[in-house]
Amino acid sequence: MRIDRFRSAHFFLSNLYLHPVRLGGVVYPCAEAAFQAAKTLDPAERARFVTCPASGLRRAGRQVTLRPGWDALRVEVMRGIVAQKFRHPLLAQLLLDTGEARLEEGNTHGDRFWGTVNGVGENQLGRLLMEVRADIRAAAEAAVTARENAPGGAGPV
Repeated sequence: MRIDRFRSAHFFLSNLYLHPVRLGGVVYPCAEAAFQAAKTLDPAERARFVTCPASGLRRAGRQVTLRPGWDALRVEVMRGIVAQKFRHPLLAQLLLDTGEARLEEGNTHGDRFWGTVNGVGENQLGRLLMEVRADIRAAAEAAVTARENAPGGAGPV
C-alpha cells in the first residue's frame, strides 16, 4: 500500500497540519513553520513564522538569510521536527495506523527533494515519516517487553 498525498484523512502527515512544534524556545503553529524558521539564525526573521499564514510559509522561507551549512543540516533538522510532532500520542497512533504503507509526499508545486512530483523525487519527508513510524513502533514494542519482563509483570503471553 502507498499513501501518496497528505490530504483528507492523511492530512496529519503534512507539515502544514496544525500541531505546535517548539524550536529554540519558540512555539510554531505547525512543523512547516518551525522548519522554515530553522533556516535562519536571525531571531527577527524566525519570529515571522509564528504568525505567517500556511499559504505563505514556503515563500517566506525562501526570503530569509540562510544559516551557514543549511543544506547539510536540513534533513536532520526536519527529522527532529517530525519526531517532535509525532510524540503526541494521538498523532503517533495515527502514524502507526498507516501500517507498512509507503508514505510519499506527492505534490504539484515541484518539490522533488522533500516529496515527489508524478512519482519522481527523493521523498525525503516521506522517508523521515517512515523512520519515525519505525522508531515509535520499536519503542512501543520495547515498552511491552519491559512490562512483561518486570518483576510481577504479566510475562510472555
